[in-house]
Amino acid sequence: MINLDRANAEATDRMIEARAVLTGLGKARDVIPGMHDDLLLHAGPPITWDRASGPLRGAVTGALIFEGRARDDAEAHALIEQGVITLEPCHHHNAVGPMAGVTSPSMSVYIIENETHGNRAFSNLNEGYGKVLRYGAFDADVQRRLRWMEDVMAPVLQAALAASGGLDVKALLAEALHMGDEGHNRNKAGSILYLKALAPHIARVSPGSDTAAAVLQAIGDNALSVLNPVMAACKVMADAAHGVEGSTLVTTMARNGTDFGIRISGLGDRWFTAPAQIPQGLYFPGYGDDDANADIGDSTITETAGIGAFAMAAAPAIVTFVSGTPQEALHATMEMYEITEREHRYFTIPAMDFRGSPTGIDLRKVIETGITPRVNTGIAHKKPGIGQIGAGLVRPPMAIFEDALVAFAEQYDI
Repeated sequence: MINLDRANAEATDRMIEARAVLTGLGKARDVIPGMHDDLLLHAGPPITWDRASGPLRGAVTGALIFEGRARDDAEAHALIEQGVITLEPCHHHNAVGPMAGVTSPSMSVYIIENETHGNRAFSNLNEGYGKVLRYGAFDADVQRRLRWMEDVMAPVLQAALAASGGLDVKALLAEALHMGDEGHNRNKAGSILYLKALAPHIARVSPGSDTAAAVLQAIGDNALSVLNPVMAACKVMADAAHGVEGSTLVTTMARNGTDFGIRISGLGDRWFTAPAQIPQGLYFPGYGDDDANADIGDSTITETAGIGAFAMAAAPAIVTFVSGTPQEALHATMEMYEITEREHRYFTIPAMDFRGSPTGIDLRKVIETGITPRVNTGIAHKKPGIGQIGAGLVRPPMAIFEDALVAFAEQYDI
């Protein structure tokens, strides 16, 4: 008979002990398993085009324009509708993408290696805040930024990472949590640490001082620079815990702008989905709830691995961006201990006497307590082409956990 507690202990051990190292960059088509020229990857669980949200449709349009496959949204949509271009989840290809998460074949992606267990994960580069591809914007300014990132920034980062010998993202995260980050929506300290680690190498490998200055400024001006490698790091951690027979640990949480989906360690690659919720938070001037799309993105992989909203007590200043109070940030972390397997050995929170962050979401505890995971998130406009309009907090629907528990009971005959 399966020992569920032992299985969960093993899965959580694997998640915590995974050592995620950023080893380099590569073209998506060259490094992501199964990637090809007629494939686009997106955030969240699988979805058909007719159900795709506005931000996802906008990001797909922008990616196909970037690839030179379409000139506008009508041509882009036709390629999807005619079956020329296929859409598949990032998670099906060992990858993650923030918000719409769209990754196209010629985009450069970060390569994260789990030096403990040998698995890899990938994520594209971060564009910054506002009117950007990942929020569904695709106009000429978005295209210019993407092209500069691909033609100028990516080669410099690739060379700099090669010269550095790799960057231990797990160690970076542990330090950033001690400096006021929570690793999901607040990455100011982590991005500074990322810049500090790479700056000398960027200066040496850049083809000229102007290029070095531009790349350094782009990283320094973007407080989310490190988010994408952090997401890929959390992906290798969570994937290390996946596939443990009898484990009720949640190893994927992801949203595509229409559905919120989870996967469970002991249930293989099956998704459990329900409609995604509208985040509650703070909006940019001129926008409100009526403009917001349902929650979207793979960045919930951070909460899955024990940071993000699970570590809000480390980042009280985040409430100025996602709403709430510092006391509520502390309460968020305290509540997540109720549904997790244990405290993280390496991700600790100074304000809680260096207590480890709550790690390893246990499906059983979610059902027993009635507490769903907390998530920090950005808010995208529901119409394609507009972009980010705010940031806030959201929870997954309880129905997905209930469905997963029924499936678990049936599979294991308990």
